[in-house]
Amino acid sequence: MEDKKRMLFVINPISGGKKKKDVEKRILEELDPEQYVVEFAVSEHPGHAYQLSAAAVSAGIDAVVAVGGDGTINEVASALKGTDVRLGIVPEGSGNGLALYLGIPLNERAAIKRLSRYESLTIDCGSINGQFFFNMAGIGFDASVSDRFANDNIRGPIGYLKAVISEISTYKPKKYTLTIDGETIEREAFMISVANSPQYGNNAYVAPQASINDGVLDVCIIHKFPLYTFPMMLFHLFNKTADQSEYVEIIPGRRIRILRETNDAVHVDGEPKEMDMTLDIQVHPASLKVLS
Repeated sequence: MEDKKRMLFVINPISGGKKKKDVEKRILEELDPEQYVVEFAVSEHPGHAYQLSAAAVSAGIDAVVAVGGDGTINEVASALKGTDVRLGIVPEGSGNGLALYLGIPLNERAAIKRLSRYESLTIDCGSINGQFFFNMAGIGFDASVSDRFANDNIRGPIGYLKAVISEISTYKPKKYTLTIDGETIEREAFMISVANSPQYGNNAYVAPQASINDGVLDVCIIHKFPLYTFPMMLFHLFNKTADQSEYVEIIPGRRIRILRETNDAVHVDGEPKEMDMTLDIQVHPASLKVLS
């Protein structure tokens, strides 16, 4: 049968602190060999999932499935962007923001079973100083948390909460100059998230109106807020009402430049990267096919 689909599964063995011991066995059990030719690869270091996925594009693979967290998904998707090769997701991370938004089950076997439908949609992505993101990029407090979380030994939501609590009491808001589609504003902000999808992960919605296929990014400016209101801020995040908070300002845009006072961490789909004072951000509409 010449129309069998070739699927490469790129497995991150350490994402989300979860063991992937029997994942290959479960994949082979769930995917019909009459329909799919299944191949496996294990990512061994940062950047490896990108290399494996880029090689798969050259080899004529039909779909590359990221078995991992948001960082693994980002590497695979960055290699597939602008091609006809589809991205599949088996979410195994700490946040799983894009997977949750797409309605992909967090249960491993259910996520694999869903892939067999082979239904896809085309989504936008963003770039920040040339680095692509598919869910969310951010500066300020959440980038500091991502940096701390990446260097901590506790993964998963508990580890993330620990990083948040240790940063929240000492973090100071910073000054930014933002130019969004030609309009310039100045803000002192606790953090700025640039959202392609509405949520970070773990069902925390920072940009409830954001859409992955509307051709714009949502710039979410979180203003300085009194520490005693932090529980209310969390309530808004998990209740999809962040846009109703007096401390949150959301501006849609296609081309965004942010000037900040120093070089500092930026998180790109949850992975911390050191970047310059000037951040050039833009949307790339309809640039990635995703199995959903």
